[in-house]
Amino acid sequence: MRKVSIFGATGSIGQSTIDLIARAPDTYDVVALTGGHNIDLLARDAIRLKADVAVTAHEQNLPALRDALSGSGVEAAAGPAALEEAAQRPADWVMSAIVGAAGLLPGLRALENRATLALANKESLVTAGPLIMATAHAHHAKILPVDSEHSAVFQGLVGEEMDAVERIIITASGGAFRDWPLEKLATATLAQASAHPNWDMGQRITIDSASMFNKALEVIETKEFFQVSPDQIEVLVHPQSLVHALVGFNDGALMAHLGAPDMRHAIGYALHWPNRRDLPVDRLDLAKIGQLDFRAPDDRRYPALRLAREVMQAGGLTGAVFNAAKEIALDGFIAGQIGFMDMAGVVEEAMMRLSADSALIHAAMTLDNVQAADHMGRITARELIDAAH
Repeated sequence: MRKVSIFGATGSIGQSTIDLIARAPDTYDVVALTGGHNIDLLARDAIRLKADVAVTAHEQNLPALRDALSGSGVEAAAGPAALEEAAQRPADWVMSAIVGAAGLLPGLRALENRATLALANKESLVTAGPLIMATAHAHHAKILPVDSEHSAVFQGLVGEEMDAVERIIITASGGAFRDWPLEKLATATLAQASAHPNWDMGQRITIDSASMFNKALEVIETKEFFQVSPDQIEVLVHPQSLVHALVGFNDGALMAHLGAPDMRHAIGYALHWPNRRDLPVDRLDLAKIGQLDFRAPDDRRYPALRLAREVMQAGGLTGAVFNAAKEIALDGFIAGQIGFMDMAGVVEEAMMRLSADSALIHAAMTLDNVQAADHMGRITARELIDAAH
């Protein structure tokens, strides 16, 4: 049986992964499931999948997790150290779906353990791309992309040479506000930003989609994963969310990946790679769909995309600062301390302030230095929000 672990099991990606694994219970031996505050769901899935251990990221939730797992034979654990220990348990395939920078360390530990890492945690490559890729190389581990866009690019490159690639185009739905008048965005509410028109995702990712910070992270992720130059990466707004990415080649051809907006496409490809297996997803009826629409993103509406270009140009540990400030700015919007369009301003100002600290930004790409840059990005963003609130 194939040993698998799922980090971020209670989120949308984790639940879609569990859906696929639960359909073939005799094929997989579940080592670890991890989650946050949704203890009932974490415990229920751990018992159903007969996991060795269930881990909550929050130590205060340990008593509740122990109670929920009582008599099941599933071990309960909590806290960052427990997450790290779970990632070090032998597994053949690990889903990295923890949201935010918190997913970096478990992913690194899984790679050091020579697991195949199914990477849905885009922040790992944004904050520490060279470190992640070097760790995989040093330990002969494989990283498979799970973001729908990067999975689409990965599939489009099968049998192709990177030297023949001219450009990579990743698509974006445009989020909840893609058709709003520009002047109305400053008044967008939390509830409005939390409703995605196409995908069923968690609140934070849905808001990041509306602001296009999610796509900004994916632009940086594209550079790090596929080792292409920033000017080879393009973004198109595609409201139907059916074309996930396109790869352009030096003969003028574009290879497009199409599929229903269902993350089980990308998860299933990573789970079964290098083979394809039947998946319980909708099949597209192109005649019924009728047309596919594309348009260039407006940087005034989506300033996060411009900031992503600045991150790639600056290099070093700027990505760690960018992501940390983005996470704090999102916290501020959710808490009602800043407006929707203020998030980009907080991130830009934090990047500008910390870019002057050459010792921080251009330190060696080590875990400690990444975490230091992350810490400073959070502190600076928090100070900016407090000053504005």
